[in-house]
Amino acid sequence: MSDFLAAAVQLTSTSNIEGNFSAAEEQIELASRRGADLVGLPENFAFIGEDQHRLEISSTLAEKCSQFLITMARRYQVVLLGGGFPVPAGDGQRTLNRAELVGCDGQLLGRYDKIHLFDVDLPDGNKYQESETIVSGKELPSVIDIPGLCKVGLSICYDVRFPELFRYLVDEGAELLMIPAAFTAFTGKDHWQVLLQSRAIENTAYVVAPAQTGEHYRRRQSHGHAMIIDPWGTVLADAGVEPGASIAPVDTARVKSIRSQMPCLKHRKKDLF
Repeated sequence: MSDFLAAAVQLTSTSNIEGNFSAAEEQIELASRRGADLVGLPENFAFIGEDQHRLEISSTLAEKCSQFLITMARRYQVVLLGGGFPVPAGDGQRTLNRAELVGCDGQLLGRYDKIHLFDVDLPDGNKYQESETIVSGKELPSVIDIPGLCKVGLSICYDVRFPELFRYLVDEGAELLMIPAAFTAFTGKDHWQVLLQSRAIENTAYVVAPAQTGEHYRRRQSHGHAMIIDPWGTVLADAGVEPGASIAPVDTARVKSIRSQMPCLKHRKKDLF
């Protein structure tokens, strides 16, 4: 199979874990009914709330998230990405931010712990210091060959600003890049789409980008616009700002065709860099 449907789910997650799971399952079921074979959930799909609360529940939540992904993948017969959930880091003070990709038989296909952490002071007055409560992943993500679908590279949110990670994934054979996110509303309006299109164009790869949207708590607000983008940089689907999903076809033959027509990857001067 070289042609299949992918879905990038869009949620407004809160601190209500069971409510978040219910909202995620609703979108997974809808995507499955529309024929999606690959479904991605956004970063923090199971919980967005106070840092201390996240740390306190991380051990239990990590187990719940992994089991939820297994159950949903089996129930709806989809390959399912949990785009990021907290896992205890072992120091009692911080967590990892982990994405897991699960096959339709419930088997874990791959996992990735977010490497790049969002430590910024934004002009709108919001301050984000992920490194205070999250430990950076120490291993590069492996490219996952999903039988019958394609070769997938994983990343999480802020990673999108570091093109060297995606070039590495493509060098390892990735045809589709998954970029689940909880992108801030302030930065998202200017940077989200252009960054996603850049990663697709420069790597001649599909991009599937699940997203958080709307207001989560207090001043925490996400941009939305979960997208699927083809290797030419064309936006195939955009979920807007409401919870839902963007769904579009992925054709690996198109990846090969565009890489043949626009062979930028072959023209790289690796010996000079």
